[in-house]
Amino acid sequence: MTSTEVWLVAGLGNPGPAYAGHRHNVGYLVADELASRLGSPFRSHKSGHAEVVEGRIGPIGTDAARVVLARARGYMNESGGPIKALVAFYKVPADRLVVIHDELDIPFGTLRVKLGGGDNGHNGLRSVRSSLGTGDFYRVRVGIGRPPGRRDVSDHVLGNYSSVERRDLPFHVDRAADAAESLIVDGLAVTQQTYNTAST
Repeated sequence: MTSTEVWLVAGLGNPGPAYAGHRHNVGYLVADELASRLGSPFRSHKSGHAEVVEGRIGPIGTDAARVVLARARGYMNESGGPIKALVAFYKVPADRLVVIHDELDIPFGTLRVKLGGGDNGHNGLRSVRSSLGTGDFYRVRVGIGRPPGRRDVSDHVLGNYSSVERRDLPFHVDRAADAAESLIVDGLAVTQQTYNTAST
């Protein structure tokens, strides 16, 4: 990586305190962790539809990658527009976009990092793919697992973590942030080898 490259790392979620603890908002939590590591709070972007943090990730010095962390201000199913605006503003190609999101088909406590693919019924991903006209961006998929029994999927996704999950959640958020950093610094193959396994 060179210092001229800019990466856009977008955490998906819904804005406002009413949604803060929902499983659907884990992308926001990971983005918050990354912002904390950069030592800067999110601020409103001039586009008016997103909040951003700018910084560098990687080795200290000129080799560190330039990174823009982002959270769209709109709702999950409208994430694509704000992300497209940031992609255009920072001139970020699709292969330097990282989207962090919850994933039903992955058990809680598990990560999967990949490049490209469909949206698998995820409204946020669908919006991003539709707005960009491509799905060829990186995804850090944070497992939330499917609901037990006959519980409605929407209630599960738009519900708070269980007390047991909340106890372990900070560790998994931290690990997802590590994976996003690894993707930028070390590349996809190394990151998949390290993080595409169940947590220990």
